[in-house]
Amino acid sequence: MNIIAYLYSDPLLEPAPDPAIWGWEVDRVYQDLGGRAYLAQLLCDCSPGDYLLIRRLEELGSSVGEIRANLAELESRGIDIIVAEGQGLQSPQALDLIKLLGEIQQSMRSRSIRKGHARNRIKALPPPGKAPYGYRRSRDRYSIDRSTAPVVKDFFDRFLLYGSLRGAVRYLEQKYGKKISVTTGRRWLANPVYRGDLAYQKGETIPNTHAPIISREEAAQVDRLLRRNRVLPPRTASAPRSLAGLVACSQCQSAMTITRTTVRGKKREYLYLRPIDCPKQPKCKAIPYQEILEQTIERVCQDLPIAVAGLETTQMSQIKEGIARAIAAKQEIIAGLPSLESTGILDSETASLRAYKLRTEIAELESKLAQLPPVNLRETAQAVSLPQFWLDLSESERRFYFREFIRQVQIVRPDKSSQDNSSQDKPHQDKPNRDKSSEDNFWHIRVVFIF
Repeated sequence: MNIIAYLYSDPLLEPAPDPAIWGWEVDRVYQDLGGRAYLAQLLCDCSPGDYLLIRRLEELGSSVGEIRANLAELESRGIDIIVAEGQGLQSPQALDLIKLLGEIQQSMRSRSIRKGHARNRIKALPPPGKAPYGYRRSRDRYSIDRSTAPVVKDFFDRFLLYGSLRGAVRYLEQKYGKKISVTTGRRWLANPVYRGDLAYQKGETIPNTHAPIISREEAAQVDRLLRRNRVLPPRTASAPRSLAGLVACSQCQSAMTITRTTVRGKKREYLYLRPIDCPKQPKCKAIPYQEILEQTIERVCQDLPIAVAGLETTQMSQIKEGIARAIAAKQEIIAGLPSLESTGILDSETASLRAYKLRTEIAELESKLAQLPPVNLRETAQAVSLPQFWLDLSESERRFYFREFIRQVQIVRPDKSSQDNSSQDKPHQDKPNRDKSSEDNFWHIRVVFIF
């Protein structure tokens, strides 16, 4: 008496299972991938009194008729079958076979549909369903819809110009009468279809399958802006002031909000940055917004070129070169697959499956490459290090560039205890000459960049 096991898996639907999954001491394991050649070998090798372990009855054939024939063959040879999944460790004789075969038929119908979808994925065909807005479905790929694609392109351009998702959504409604929700707009921005790629239900992406609406450089910039907006407080991404959501007090660790005050009878308004939740007593004082803005621009102009130079000279170029080499190596393997297929080393389905997996790996590497700072970061830093560049921008444009480079602007206030000690060391006659307002405004800022 021997204990033998049989495993079947379709490479299009699932990875090959581990032959040691049983947890029992098994004498022989037969395993098929796609076909059932080893099942035929098992029928020849088994002897009366042997035990056969299978995960599911449907692994014994490609149809209900084939399953029933193989079950009858095994029973006639005196083989005891034990089914591991579904009903636990039971033999088919202990189950309602008619009901079970009906369930198997439904399962096989579902597998057939999923297998058809998997073949379409391997051929880089569009997934089932309606084409995304901006495209129309052709025979084997998405084609650009010339009537709606300009609306999508204008939406992306607006987001790239101002960095505001809600602002881009409002812009579509005002200019085109196209009403979409903020959630839909966020899906548009993250949808690989508009970059020329196909994304499937399992999260796998195939690059360069159809004509894109936005370029790779624009897509990388969109991804950076989306990542940056996720860490900002709600609604600050579309706030009218460029420093909204970026400023924090280093003393009380509170974020700063922008408050507006006016003088009765006058049109002029005054802006201040005030801590949202300061635990100190007395609380940290508000600071004029314009002064923080001017110092932020000054610090960016001085510190950004130095930070970028250090970034470029250390590891960024090595990381980019490593990813580029990995992409080139995988593309070379894809180029060599047709020769392996023509010589008979790989069959058509295996070659297609291998090419599909390599393309998904390339898409993951390109996504990592897009998350890195842009290649022209040094040139950009030189341009934005000129004070006149910032002064010529509007607040919304300035907001975009701030969030491209800055993680946080920290207001560093003086330590009051050290100030009091230093003031006690001064002669008594100097105290009446001290300016209280200048003492309150004695602070400086620290700019933390995103890289």
